[in-house]
Amino acid sequence: MDSFNLQFLYCIIIIALGYLLKRRNIIKERDGEGLSRIIFNLTLPCLIIVTFNGLKIDNSLFILIFIGFIYGIIIGFLGLFFLKKKNRKTKGMVGMMIPGFNIGLFAYPLVEVIFGEKGITYFGMFDVGNAFIVFGLSYLIGSFYSQGDVQLDFKTVIRKMTKSIPLMTYISVVILNVIGLKLPSTMINVASIISEANMPMSLLLLGIYLNFTFNKKYVKLMLQFLGIRYGIGLLAGILCFLFLPYDNMFKYTLLIGFLLPTSVSVLPYSVEFQYDKKFVGTLSNITIVISFVLLWVIANVMM
Repeated sequence: MDSFNLQFLYCIIIIALGYLLKRRNIIKERDGEGLSRIIFNLTLPCLIIVTFNGLKIDNSLFILIFIGFIYGIIIGFLGLFFLKKKNRKTKGMVGMMIPGFNIGLFAYPLVEVIFGEKGITYFGMFDVGNAFIVFGLSYLIGSFYSQGDVQLDFKTVIRKMTKSIPLMTYISVVILNVIGLKLPSTMINVASIISEANMPMSLLLLGIYLNFTFNKKYVKLMLQFLGIRYGIGLLAGILCFLFLPYDNMFKYTLLIGFLLPTSVSVLPYSVEFQYDKKFVGTLSNITIVISFVLLWVIANVMM
């Protein structure tokens, strides 16, 4: 565990380095947009390819896709129920943040430290179900309650999902794995080299995006959001850990997965639907800090 805590410390240092570089104006926050595109469209897909290449996927892992999808739907509608007395704009802004998790940028670098490639496999399957929530349900909620004239139909949602390179990579490598086809060794070797950059770049990006300034009038709304998201997530995670008949890695995936930060996709959604970008960004950062602390506690107390 001392070795793990040391690795966790390294993660904190890299995040702090990203934040310090931003505070010193060496790196601008807008630079994070380019870095995030590199991570989402290059280093993360390469990590997925390397992780799933030739891997024997247990049938139980496909259940993680189903659970990630169903949980997102349940907590999404529960969130709207608790927000029913809020105005339409607030419902859309907060409601779209409740379902969906930040797995690609937040979970993967930390899971890789804790569990290695095995953890990436489990969380990768969970993320497939989560991706349908992030690019489907969250988008639907945000657009439905926005005041703008937003095109909302099945084709729009499907088009957005097919443009997600990480999601398409997940689906492609899982299908190839199931039918027994392997990618060329040259492609795997190149992907392996690129994938090494995913963890440090993701942690730096978390530091670049850290920002804790917000309007005090939003404090109550923030507390309501955190109560819904983490209260339900903690309860569901503990119940799954205690009663599901699967191995510990499966259970830890759900326990940790339900406590991950809100998806970073809500930031571009807030721009598209003309919500309060500063509120969405600040609340997203708060979930990163809370989830980081909870993950450290779980890793030290339960494992």
